[in-house]
Amino acid sequence: MSSVPVLASPVLPPLSLYIHIPWCVQKCPYCDFNSHGLDRLAGQAMPEQAYVQALLADLDQDLHWVQDRPLQSIFFGGGTPSLFSPEAIAEILRGVEARIPFVEQIEITLEANPGTVEQARFEGYRQAGVNRLSIGVQSFDPAQLKRLGRIHNNQDAIRAAESARQAGFNRFNLDLMHGLPEQTEAQALADLQQAIDLQPDHLSWYQLTLEPNTPFYQAPPPLPDDDALWQIQQAGQALIARAGYQQYEVSAYALNGSQARHNLNYWQFGDYLGIGAGAHGKLTAISESGALEIIRTTKHRHPKQYLPAVQYRNALTQVEPDELALEFFMNVLRLRQGVPEALYKQRTGQDLDQVAPILTRLQQLGLLQTGTGQLCTTEEGFIYLNAVLEAFLEA
Repeated sequence: MSSVPVLASPVLPPLSLYIHIPWCVQKCPYCDFNSHGLDRLAGQAMPEQAYVQALLADLDQDLHWVQDRPLQSIFFGGGTPSLFSPEAIAEILRGVEARIPFVEQIEITLEANPGTVEQARFEGYRQAGVNRLSIGVQSFDPAQLKRLGRIHNNQDAIRAAESARQAGFNRFNLDLMHGLPEQTEAQALADLQQAIDLQPDHLSWYQLTLEPNTPFYQAPPPLPDDDALWQIQQAGQALIARAGYQQYEVSAYALNGSQARHNLNYWQFGDYLGIGAGAHGKLTAISESGALEIIRTTKHRHPKQYLPAVQYRNALTQVEPDELALEFFMNVLRLRQGVPEALYKQRTGQDLDQVAPILTRLQQLGLLQTGTGQLCTTEEGFIYLNAVLEAFLEA
């Protein structure tokens, strides 16, 4: 990688911003995200104001990547961003906009947990500039919530969705998991139906997986077998479709026009800055030789190292040319409709002919569509997406 990339704005993808808030009330046993329970602060207050200032200082060090691009979207993830006060969120957004212009109608999403927020705080987030919420419900079943280590109950979850709408959020996502310990098909569908009854414009519905370095991985709970998981998946998707939601990504469903623009930018291999403890970024540059480069950034993971850091970036890595195809297709093929073929060269700098043998083989196997001008899986390829991506890994 050249030491000082030369950026050229005419070919750069759209730009988004991810802001990581690393604290939560307590760590859930299935969670492998970079989150830190407040119970581990040993009675100390969460350093909200210090973290706000660190975030803006972090952003200052990344401004050279912006190259006159406005922000298309902002996403506050965690952890539990709703632990931060509306005043802190407003200060962050003011600071960001003072540094990088926003497009008109920018999408600004904040993750919220039902156990940490109430209507007055939702209204404050709305006034701060947040215009979309993602509410981490996971389940409406009291027994499952307890097993998952969630601190809210089912009524909290229902009230959170109702409060979001009352606060003026026309756009909000409900996050749900299936394949929970000993979950039956009927229980999974009851969770989905309750979510649908709350009329969000977007649903995230994904299977619980046991991730390394989590309590669930160390002591696995009894999960449904593969046949039961398949039945839950099929029945759940049918229920979601009957309710008018369209599946546009592996685990994302939206009413017409309500796709999450921030996540679409990820899946279309767009660029995003990442600020905050452990945040990742993906950025495009043009080297001094004129070659396109994809750069991955990461920040100090633990708040104790992040807050006092003079340099917030602790890794800057170029994606190697022979890894670009996998990186690109790993994202875009998650989209049900795929992307135009021309996007491959626009986003990677490589000719599509370089991966033509792989595409031809996958088409012959009935896993990729042909003759559409789109890079898109077939129905079978979408079901067996991991097998599709392995073809790029083996190349």
